[in-house]
Amino acid sequence: MAKGKDIRITVILECTSCDKKSVNKESRGISRYITQKNRHNTPSRLELRKFCPFCCKHTIHAEIKK
Repeated sequence: MAKGKDIRITVILECTSCDKKSVNKESRGISRYITQKNRHNTPSRLELRKFCPFCCKHTIHAEIKK
């Protein structure tokens, strides 16, 4: 059995293009998704292509700090 830290952790994915637009106040919000990742298989930051309802297109969503 696993000792100490859990192998699967919950991560938050945030739209990278909305993040850039929010500085200019053009966007209505920032799209975020919650998912899980396996620490052993993906030790680096997770990036997935997901649909952003604020951009109305598929964009790259990157893992953010909690």
